[in-house]
Amino acid sequence: MSKRKSKENSFSLGECIAQVHMILRARFCHYIPGKPFGVEAQYKNLMDLIKQTAVHGESNSVLIVGPRGAGKTMLLRSVLKELMEMKQVKENLLQVHLNGLLQTDDKIALKEITRQLQLENVVGDKVFDVLELLEKRVKSRFSHRQIHLLNTFGFKEYVEIFQQQLTLPKEFPDGRFAQEWNQNIQSLCKDKAMEDILQKHFNSSKDFRSLHMLLMLALSQVAVSNPNIRLPDLLAASRLCTMDSKANVLHGLSVLELCLIIAMKHLNSIYEGEPFNFEMVYNEFQKFIQRRTHSIHNFEKPVVLKAFEHLHQLELIKPMDGTSTRTQKEYQLVKLLLDSSQIMDALQKYPHCPTEVQLWASSALE
Repeated sequence: MSKRKSKENSFSLGECIAQVHMILRARFCHYIPGKPFGVEAQYKNLMDLIKQTAVHGESNSVLIVGPRGAGKTMLLRSVLKELMEMKQVKENLLQVHLNGLLQTDDKIALKEITRQLQLENVVGDKVFDVLELLEKRVKSRFSHRQIHLLNTFGFKEYVEIFQQQLTLPKEFPDGRFAQEWNQNIQSLCKDKAMEDILQKHFNSSKDFRSLHMLLMLALSQVAVSNPNIRLPDLLAASRLCTMDSKANVLHGLSVLELCLIIAMKHLNSIYEGEPFNFEMVYNEFQKFIQRRTHSIHNFEKPVVLKAFEHLHQLELIKPMDGTSTRTQKEYQLVKLLLDSSQIMDALQKYPHCPTEVQLWASSALE
C-alpha cells in the first residue's frame, strides 16, 4: 500500500482514507449529527424548549412535523447532542426512545407514552395525526406546539449542503490531507457537469436521505488508488440512484398513460420544472392528438383523468406540499417524479411503442 507523510504527523494515505470513511459515513447515517442547514430558527426553538424543561422545570411539549427526509430526526439528534454536553441539562434530561413501537402501532405507542410519561414533557418526531389519537385528558395537557420542517431551500442552498456534507472537519487527524480533500470538493462544486447532476437530484427529490444515498454511493469508490471523490464517481452514483422502480414501472403503462407522462415531460421543459395540474396535461395531450389523429385514439376526458390518477397511485407524480384539499382534483398542482433521461430510456424499451409517440417525446416543443 502506498504511503504519504504529513509534516504534522505520520498518517499514511490508507489511514486517512479509513478516517474519511468513518467520519462521512457516520455523518450520512446521522450517527454524529452536525447542526442542520437552513433550519436555524427551528433549531433554536427546539433547543430553548428542551433547555427550559430540563433546567427550569417547565412543562413543555412539541411535535416536529415535516415530510419524509426533511431532517426531523437529524434536527432532534443534533439538539440533544449539544444539550447533553451541558452539565446542568444532562443531569435533568431523560431520553425515552419509542421509535420501534411508533412504527408498529401508533395507538399502542400513544397509550404507552401516556402511561409512562403522561405526555408532560414529550418531544415527538413522527408525522401522523397524533393529536386526534390522544385521550381528552392527555390532549388538554399538550400545548399543540409544532415545529415545521418543509425543505424550503433553493438549488443554491442545496449545493451548499452538498459541499458541507462532504467537507472534512478541522479536527481531522491529517491537516494537509483534509485541506487537499476540501479543496477538491470546492472545485467539484464549481464544475458544470456536477451542477447538472445535482440539479437532476434536486428536481426529483431534495430531501436529505436522497442526497445522503448519492454521497454514500460516491464515497464507496474512495480508496488508496482513488483518494478523492471524482466526477465519474458521482455520475455513476447518480445512475444507480435513478435506476429505481419508477423507471421500470413505465414499461407496464398503457399507451395513454405513457402519453400523459410525455405531456408532463414537455410541460417541465416549458415551465422550467414548475408544478402543473391535470388540465394543463390534458391540453398538452389534446394538442398531440389533433396533430396525430391516425394511430392514437382520442379518449374521453374522464378516461384521461382516470389514467392521470393511476399515475398518482403509482407514485410517478406527487401533489405539491400545501395544496388545498378543497381544490378540485383537476386543478391540484403536482410534480413529475421522473426526469427526461428516464422517460427516454423507458421509451426505447417499451414494447410496441407507437412511432408517433416516440417522435413526440423526442421532438422540439411547438
